[in-house]
Amino acid sequence: MKVLCVGAGGREHALAWAIRRSPRVDQLWIAPGNAGTTSEGENVDIAATDIAALVDFARQHRVDLTVVGPEAPLIAGIVDRFREHNLACYGPTAGGARLEGSKAFAKEFMRRHRIPTASFATFDDAARARAFARTLGTPVVVKADGLAGGKGVVIAANHDEADQAIDAMLVEQRFGEAGGRVVIEEFLQGEEVSVHAVCAGNRALLLPSSQDHKRALDGDKGPNTGGMGAIAPVPWFDAGALARVEREIVRPVLDGMAADGTPFTGTLYAGIMWTANGPKVLEFNARFGDPETQSLMPLFADGEVCELLAAAAQGTLPQRLQTSARAAATIVVASKGYPESAQSGVEIEGLDAIDDPDVKVFHAGTRRLNDRVVTAGGRVLGITAWGATLSDAVRRAYRAAERIRIDGAFYRRDIGKRHL
Repeated sequence: MKVLCVGAGGREHALAWAIRRSPRVDQLWIAPGNAGTTSEGENVDIAATDIAALVDFARQHRVDLTVVGPEAPLIAGIVDRFREHNLACYGPTAGGARLEGSKAFAKEFMRRHRIPTASFATFDDAARARAFARTLGTPVVVKADGLAGGKGVVIAANHDEADQAIDAMLVEQRFGEAGGRVVIEEFLQGEEVSVHAVCAGNRALLLPSSQDHKRALDGDKGPNTGGMGAIAPVPWFDAGALARVEREIVRPVLDGMAADGTPFTGTLYAGIMWTANGPKVLEFNARFGDPETQSLMPLFADGEVCELLAAAAQGTLPQRLQTSARAAATIVVASKGYPESAQSGVEIEGLDAIDDPDVKVFHAGTRRLNDRVVTAGGRVLGITAWGATLSDAVRRAYRAAERIRIDGAFYRRDIGKRHL
């Protein structure tokens, strides 16, 4: 079986690693990949957003399955283009990816199909947006409608901060077209959980729960980031909670998308706040999360991920998932200055010193420079470990992280701590 994995981050390295563990896979390409993905397959110098070149590559090399990691090519319609050429491609069509591409669309979709979420209103006029924000309590949430590189959500502690966020998006156009509309919504209290479902039309299989750590610094301090670490599964999130999410959120999404003429195939990733009244959706993503994927992939048996994604791309799913009872934790090592800036070209040392068989270093912002591995982005590595308990996994991950040396780099010291 020939597989192409599209993307260049830690999520794509984790997917490539899991796919490569299948005995059916005899050739794997990653486009464009990073310094770490070369240990799983062959990197191809094609950008994830160059859809025409990816289609040509898949046709020329008779690729049996393409797995798309990032959101941008999904929203741009990569799955639609592959299907036009009768090429199997895992992910939602552009119509399905609107759940992530437009927060306003997603919120209106949830309202129509009675999916629990925060109360909200959508605006393209700054004065009206500011007036509505004052009808809500504080904190209040301001979201850019489109993709804004993980920086389009502001939790404003007071109405002055909300005004500043609204003006930055609608008046100053800081996020360009992505901020041409804003969603103003109530702030939800509770604990956040990530739930991923692999979907194929009217069926879905839910993966174990996971939890991201968004803030840059210990104690959930500092600016929001793309994610500084993750754990899976979340200890308190039991089978009953997962079943409730399937019943109240995942099932209505699939039914609603089908009723709207856009059946959903691919990964539905629901960011959920578990409130005093149960689960409410914070946002939808139409792909695997990052860094959550790095903690989820070690929970699968060899070959399971490839079989699952290949079946979904063909519109079917197995009857059940085979995941292990172990736990996993990921520690993200970030460049100096992240998330505001990132140092590139800094040598990464210590990778060869990690010899624990229950640890995998997933590369994110890395590249090869001659015979060295150097930084090439804000989030550099995801040190992932697994064990019989979350405590085991966290301990192994931190022990491995201590062996990595990158000038100026940092990582949080409290991933998973609230559950230990």
